[in-house]
Amino acid sequence: MSADAAADLLAEARALLAAHPVVDGHNDLPWALREQVGYDLDRRDIAADQRAHLHTDLDRLRAGGVGAQFWSVFVRSDYAGDHAVSATLEQIDLVHALVARYPDRLRLALGADDMESARAHGRIASLMGAEGGHSINSSLATLRALYTLGVRYMTLTHNDNLPWADSATDKPVAGGLTRFGEEVVHEMNRLGMLVDLSHVSADTMRDALRVTRAPVLFSHSSSRAVCDHPRNIPDDVLEQLPGNGGVAMVTFVPKFILPEAIEWTRAADVNMEANGFHALDTTPDAMVVQRAFEASHPRPRASAATVADHLDHMREAAGVDHIGIGGDFDGTAFTPDGLEDVSGYPNLIAELLGRGWSEADLGKLTWGNAVRVLRDAERVARELRDRRPSIATIQQLDG
Repeated sequence: MSADAAADLLAEARALLAAHPVVDGHNDLPWALREQVGYDLDRRDIAADQRAHLHTDLDRLRAGGVGAQFWSVFVRSDYAGDHAVSATLEQIDLVHALVARYPDRLRLALGADDMESARAHGRIASLMGAEGGHSINSSLATLRALYTLGVRYMTLTHNDNLPWADSATDKPVAGGLTRFGEEVVHEMNRLGMLVDLSHVSADTMRDALRVTRAPVLFSHSSSRAVCDHPRNIPDDVLEQLPGNGGVAMVTFVPKFILPEAIEWTRAADVNMEANGFHALDTTPDAMVVQRAFEASHPRPRASAATVADHLDHMREAAGVDHIGIGGDFDGTAFTPDGLEDVSGYPNLIAELLGRGWSEADLGKLTWGNAVRVLRDAERVARELRDRRPSIATIQQLDG
């Protein structure tokens, strides 16, 4: 493609995003701010250029055409019990602090109407998703408290199993969801909280789809047929999304989208742990170790085209009404070329335009599908509003 043709596609992509901004399903900025500066927003003022430290700041969100962001209120899955709960509350508090600090740029969104209103007023709709059921410590009352504080999806697991659900990256124990795990899904349906199936095992995905009355979400997962990683979505699950109404949001993490990156990342993780860092650590000291490893072991490079390959397949398997975008910025050490930070979404849209995607289909991918799935979950919650909150315990249901 000529430079002029590429420039024309990029200009078209930016114009499209002005009309149909991105709803991104997963950004780990809150955790990065916890790890880097202990939530001191004066030290990481995202109204200023933070590209030396973060994938995310307000100007780059605007340049990327982002209209709504699910901020992940993630805590690592080795946080257990009440420690996990309190750390999640601190993450939630950080999102509220961001919205209060930048009211001219961000607006808290608690539902689909709020997303549309924020967009109409030129603000980035700020939603929250809890990444991992360890954040509720097997307590449905805690689940309800998170919803009251504004959390609108919960990823059922993170990287480790829970007593009531199997993770994609742990050895299966429950075989999917236990009875209590099913009760968690029922209670999320009653509340209007989206059931997020990123990070869970394929059997947990299938159990949740069997049990739920509301559409599900994959906040940051790609296609297992294109890249055979357990964090990705098998085709039989993608094919169930039209019947469920759910949305699968493609992620940009190289080891989930590029087969050659899987083994490289495994070796990089081993090197991190040998140097005393958690594999998920993206603090400046940890990144020195990562960059040194990369210098001596050049990594396979993913690109916007790699992500587009996943979207092409996911559209074929699930349909254009059931796909979205969940980059996982500030939650990964490495990103694809052209998608280095939150300003990069136009490069992905330009790639898809070059492959013949229509404006209507791209508008669904970026904005329409995500708003619709949350609105549908709210509708189901209204239908269930006469159901009493569950007081079941894991001991009662699972023994």
